[in-house]
Amino acid sequence: MNTTPVGNRLHIGIFGKRNVGKSSLINALTGQSTAIVSDVAGTTTDPVGKTMEISGIGPVYIYDTAGLDDTGELGLLRVERTRQIIRKINLAVLVTTGDDFDADDAALIRELQAQGRAVVVVFNKSDRIQADPAKIEEVAALGVPYAAISCRTGDNIDTAKKLIIEAGSSIVVERETIIGDLISHGDIVLLIVPIDLGAPKGRLILPQVQVIRDILDNDAVAVTAKEREIEYALRGLNRKPALVICDSQVVLKVSGDIPDDVKFTTFSILFSRQKGDLAEFVRGVRRIDSLQDGDRVLILEACTHHPMPDDIGRVKLPRWIRSYTGKNIIFETNAGPLVDKDIAQYALVISCGGCMINRQEMLARIGDAQSRNVPITNYGIAISFVHGVLKRALSPFPEQSLLDL
Repeated sequence: MNTTPVGNRLHIGIFGKRNVGKSSLINALTGQSTAIVSDVAGTTTDPVGKTMEISGIGPVYIYDTAGLDDTGELGLLRVERTRQIIRKINLAVLVTTGDDFDADDAALIRELQAQGRAVVVVFNKSDRIQADPAKIEEVAALGVPYAAISCRTGDNIDTAKKLIIEAGSSIVVERETIIGDLISHGDIVLLIVPIDLGAPKGRLILPQVQVIRDILDNDAVAVTAKEREIEYALRGLNRKPALVICDSQVVLKVSGDIPDDVKFTTFSILFSRQKGDLAEFVRGVRRIDSLQDGDRVLILEACTHHPMPDDIGRVKLPRWIRSYTGKNIIFETNAGPLVDKDIAQYALVISCGGCMINRQEMLARIGDAQSRNVPITNYGIAISFVHGVLKRALSPFPEQSLLDL
């Protein structure tokens, strides 16, 4: 579980005002000095994420956040960063004290509930501050489980942990399988993996590894080859593969090299379904046909990687779209876990596969685009579309009949 990717973990956010004991709670839950604590308000500045294990839940990613009551110009920026964490989490733990819970805390709970987040309230410092019955009643009225604890003495920590486990264990972090519903026992799945400048030395990239593991978990057979060895791979099999999966940048070649009756798709399209909303991405890709000179398109990357000379998102995809449309389109990039660009300013958003973020964050990004009436699609879907092979690349999916291509 220590090597579980961040994007596959349950994401928990610890929220509250300054100096209520958010970092102390993390240390108490883990039994380690994981977070820096101090009596000085505002010790935690930017949100900090940590991979952990919680017995009863498994691998989690916990965000220790700055106080929501921070002040000043810099403090307001910290608050904004903290609020951006809400879009990433599956479970929120609101830390307060028996006399400090107020209307702002109640409003935050309602906001979290409205966004579908599970919430647990922890009244800290119970060894010094008696919980106000009226405030406890207010929390109970919101339908939120709560516990009065002391991180300093350890009193009732187990109760708080139990509430967090109960809330977290029922949350579905992502789809149960990547392709398990597309293959059967004993099926051969052929993976086409280019080894180019973008390939990491000595290993495969995370989506490729995760798909191979999912194939094995579903008792099928994974066969891997480069795009130049497709003919040899097919010739060496005693039957046709049930499915071919390729890197998006070679989708046109692969579609021409495999038999017409063999289903195929791309790693990026698989993850658009695993992490996001396949149908929404397919609807959004049609916007490419109506792009005009001067339109701005946002390339939305979920990770921070060193761009290669022929980077798929920053070089190849813009080149292919400009060639397809014949238009002078402006492409801009937002890289990393936070979306700092104003999505409303763009004609189209194209997201990466999102292997480094969780499904909650990807759905939040889709929701941002929808709320601004901006179409959103995915690398693999956009690349397959401009190469004229999208319908075939979607052939493995049961949802295809709903997409009205």
